Amino acid sequence: MLVENTYDLIGHTPLMHLPMETPNNVNIYAKLEMFNPGGSIKDRLGMALIQRGIEEGKVKSTTTIIEPTAGNTGIGVALAALKHHLSVKLVVPEKFSYEKQTLMRALGAEVVNTPSEEGIKGAIARAKELAAEIGDAYVPLQFQNQANPDVYQHTLGPEILADLANKPIAAFVAGAGSGGTFAGIQKSLKDAYPDLKGYVVEPAGSILNGGPAHSHRTEGIGVEFIPPFFKSLDYTGVKTISDDDAFYYVRWAAKHLGLFIGSSSGAALAASLEVAKELPAKANLVTVFPDSSERYLSEHIYEV
Repeated sequence: MLVENTYDLIGHTPLMHLPMETPNNVNIYAKLEMFNPGGSIKDRLGMALIQRGIEEGKVKSTTTIIEPTAGNTGIGVALAALKHHLSVKLVVPEKFSYEKQTLMRALGAEVVNTPSEEGIKGAIARAKELAAEIGDAYVPLQFQNQANPDVYQHTLGPEILADLANKPIAAFVAGAGSGGTFAGIQKSLKDAYPDLKGYVVEPAGSILNGGPAHSHRTEGIGVEFIPPFFKSLDYTGVKTISDDDAFYYVRWAAKHLGLFIGSSSGAALAASLEVAKELPAKANLVTVFPDSSERYLSEHIYEV
């Protein structure tokens, strides 16, 4: 396959039928988003956020892009900004992986760290402060920007439907951070299969299932507030996965499937196996593996 630039590589990632034993012999299909050029599902989002800002007249050649992020969205935004020669400041709670922050800087972004204990809310507040100080700045704010669910509804969802052709999908399982990925894909799949069961995946310490908020090792998913994209979303339920279970499946996937997946993918796999217990025999379930383990090696994710 001949391509002309990096951006031609975004999207159309593989959908893999996982070769493993499952409850009720359910077929689990995983969208391998680590095959995007920036290494994650958020490459799609980065391009959409910048393009939407340009179309709405909020981004000019002199505009500084500022975004609060746990990491992958920052990489996607930096990659998109590079295409348009825009300056970027990414506000990242200092606890998030060293590798992701290094990749942001490699793409030319300035990384501004905020205290870990302030979480993503602290990063959002700091991003808004920086924008006010700079003046000619744009904060896409993935957590409330409609471009977020839209890009997944119109790209990733249809890719899944095309890959599975005439195979009906009984369930969709995916993690939520900003909520855009889950919301967008869920809408796309639900339009095609109205009886689809949709399950949001969160780590223990996230609040969607009503549990107490606390820190967790699983990166990229988990919420401190209910995502606006969930307000009118029709989904079946929430699966809360412990760090221990998420990291168990990170190690299991490498050893048994030859897949290097991040902790949010490990949580998605654990949740998919739980959902499979509730499905008819040989039903089809789709999940998403947002990124790879390579950007978390400093977190010792393969160590018990």
